[in-house]
Amino acid sequence: MKKTSMKKWVFASAASLAFLVAQGIADAAPYKVVQGDTLWELSKQNGVTVEGLKAANHLQNDTIYIGQTLDLGNGSPSLEAQTASAQSSAISAEDKDLLSRLVEAEAKGEPYEGKVAVATVVLNRVASPEFPNSIHDVIYQPLGNGGYEFTPVANGAINHPASDDSKRAVDEALASQNHSSDALYFYNPRTAKSDWLKTRQVTATIGNHVFAK
Repeated sequence: MKKTSMKKWVFASAASLAFLVAQGIADAAPYKVVQGDTLWELSKQNGVTVEGLKAANHLQNDTIYIGQTLDLGNGSPSLEAQTASAQSSAISAEDKDLLSRLVEAEAKGEPYEGKVAVATVVLNRVASPEFPNSIHDVIYQPLGNGGYEFTPVANGAINHPASDDSKRAVDEALASQNHSSDALYFYNPRTAKSDWLKTRQVTATIGNHVFAK
């Protein structure tokens, strides 16, 4: 059977850990969001997961606002270590770098949230029975016309180094379990040539990209 490997296991493991971490966050002192804060940065600073913060604060997405009050926690090193171990077992350093370079090529100049969403599309494809089983094979999936699923593979842009923002976006996509949209596609409506893509159900619009399933 397809798709019974590490991808679903790591997603399920991180979701279970998020519930446990959320319980430990509830007793922490409130924190007021300041300019430059992101859930990812706050999670790393406080030793908790992004999903733990979202669960404890009843957040529906990764957006936070200046002046917003959040419950933070000290986290548990053992839980954080388990999460890191699960992530590292699910993706090699080479695939992580490859995904970061794809995000850089596809979403350079896009909002940070859009970079995370692009990385999530690839991870959703890996977990879907409709696409290949690995990050490498998803990114390098060929099209019948001699091209590739992702334009940067065809034009060589994927060979350029990833920025720190793109690397951080990949880390956040791996840590986050906010896959409720199940987006499998993204495109720029001003340049997309595929009419079929435009028939897919839209899940979000971030910057210049439309995300769909």
